[in-house]
Amino acid sequence: MFRFLFRRAIGALVILLIISAFTFVLFYVAPRDPARVACGKICTPETLKLVKQNLGISDPLPVQYWHWLQAVFVGRDYTSFGHCPAPCLGYSFHNREPVLGTILDRFPTTLSLSIGSAIVFLIFGVGTGMVAAVKQGRAMDKIASSASLIGSSLQIYIVGVVAMYYLSDQWHILSRPKEVPITEDPAGWFQGLLLPWFVLALIFTANYTRMARSQLVETLSEDYVRTARAKGLSRRTVFFRFAWRGAMGPIVTIFGLDIGVLLGGAIITEKTFGLHGIGALSVKAVYDNDLPLLLGVVLVAAGAIVVFNIVVDAVYALIDPRIRLA
Repeated sequence: MFRFLFRRAIGALVILLIISAFTFVLFYVAPRDPARVACGKICTPETLKLVKQNLGISDPLPVQYWHWLQAVFVGRDYTSFGHCPAPCLGYSFHNREPVLGTILDRFPTTLSLSIGSAIVFLIFGVGTGMVAAVKQGRAMDKIASSASLIGSSLQIYIVGVVAMYYLSDQWHILSRPKEVPITEDPAGWFQGLLLPWFVLALIFTANYTRMARSQLVETLSEDYVRTARAKGLSRRTVFFRFAWRGAMGPIVTIFGLDIGVLLGGAIITEKTFGLHGIGALSVKAVYDNDLPLLLGVVLVAAGAIVVFNIVVDAVYALIDPRIRLA
């Protein structure tokens, strides 16, 4: 297990380096000059040159990337900002604030949105799929299959707006989404995120229902499951000890990817509900042509996906004894 995790960690580091370099290059083919954006409306050539020096973008592109990479591991000294300790992701071109601090300020909102919705759609999605598989061919199975088909075709930017209008503004069933620190007001935190959780769960549950049902139906027809039944084991034991564990592999895969993407920033969800998390921050970074902030957000998003892919591979060995990690 240790050798596997070590190899995957090295591979993840290489992937993140490639992504950061690719983002760096893409940023510099953009039509807007970040120095001119930061310079303001009244910008003389002398001022523009000084701004480029202060932002650290007067050097050639490979040199800039090398300086940025060094800062991540050993820190960096800036003319205008002083010393930035490692891990240093630089300073925002737009607001001159540390990138890492800005991301950490926004991360609790994204974390609350992701974990809360993931718990809801995993429980309801897998639970509904399990019931549909057990009741295969019956009314419950047909209702769950039809509902999952409808749910998978819904879009967050439509369902979210409609849900806010009716559930919050018209019927006053749920509060409008708002950001409240959980340490200050747990009840307000819960109420402020309940509507986004509900909408995200409504959409994601459909995929997990279909996946859980199809995998369980297939697993219940396997030879080892029929053998367990023939030995006289109870229906509950056969289902949870053999069939359920065998069917969880693909579900764990998509769950790891989904939670990684959500932690990297649910852009559409955050913009729809007016939440200021990592997703909304990434949109702002692109709009402001803010390379350090954009690189920081991209690394967080890519890192979340890569880490949860590694976690998924490790969990495979725990839920399925047929899988061995070399």
